Amino acid sequence: MTEPSPYYGYPPNGLEEDEINLLDLWRVIWKRRRFIGALVVAAVFLTAAASLFMTNVYQAKAVIVPVTAKDGGGGGTLSAQVSQFGGLPGIALPGSASATEIVSLLKSNVLREKIVERYRLMPVLFYEQWDSGKKDWKREEGINLNPLGWLSNMAAAVQPTDAKAVSRQGEEGIPLLWDALRLLDDMVKINHNIKEQTITLTVDYEDPELAAKMAGYFLETLTDHMTAEAKRVALTNRAYLEAQLAKTADPLIRQKIYNLIAQQLETAMMTEVKENFAFKVIDPPRVPDKKIKPKRALMVMLSFVVALFLGVFSAFFLEYLEKIRNGAPGEEREIMKGEGQQ
Repeated sequence: MTEPSPYYGYPPNGLEEDEINLLDLWRVIWKRRRFIGALVVAAVFLTAAASLFMTNVYQAKAVIVPVTAKDGGGGGTLSAQVSQFGGLPGIALPGSASATEIVSLLKSNVLREKIVERYRLMPVLFYEQWDSGKKDWKREEGINLNPLGWLSNMAAAVQPTDAKAVSRQGEEGIPLLWDALRLLDDMVKINHNIKEQTITLTVDYEDPELAAKMAGYFLETLTDHMTAEAKRVALTNRAYLEAQLAKTADPLIRQKIYNLIAQQLETAMMTEVKENFAFKVIDPPRVPDKKIKPKRALMVMLSFVVALFLGVFSAFFLEYLEKIRNGAPGEEREIMKGEGQQ
């Protein structure tokens, strides 16, 4: 019969396992309750105060769908007739535009530059730097004591006229067109739903009315740009087709060219109408009545949870440091006493 091990019921090698005692944990939390409470109250108060100084942001939204040649009215019948004879490279159907093309245009700097210049948005986007009384940009007054500024002014003096204007604008703090384009990148978002074939344009801005107007500016400028480009292409194609018509005597090819010329004439006429030429507005932009951010209640709740977690963690860390500081000498004496008995 084997004798029971002298270490039965104990960890081998005299090692002791630490057991988590919920009561001890609660005692630590209760001991540091003032510290935890002060940290939570301070975090919640600072978060609430900071959220009050944040500017409300409103979102205006517009939903559009691209119009195909089949949906474009009269273009469907003529396009069906033309398709019987095939097609020519570079000849597009009237009133047709893909969703990818529309999304690319909405994101392009070409369209946004037109919007900024057409509606004179520079003073609106950078209203803090615009002097509405003088109708001019605010400029820094006084003597520049920075030697680097002197060198910049001397270098700008020998630059060409165009480069000098750009340099002067940058030095005086006058915003450039590139600043407006970067600001629009943050304000305007384009979302393409491939499944439903819809394009959503959202504009986030401090002024709800201006946010709705900005979305309308995008749709109006997009319509004008696409109709003008389609008209230009139609006139170019018509000139090319008329030149080809004069070079051929085959009646079948001539009939095909006549149909293509009629198609380009129809495209040019459709561009004058503009409405629903390339896309339909399913949901026009409206003035929002509620802000989308900052979400102050959510910020306060998150700050409370995070501060509470950090407070409890800090309480245990402080307790651990206190035990090490107060218990280390006694532990060393116990270890030395045990080694002496051996």
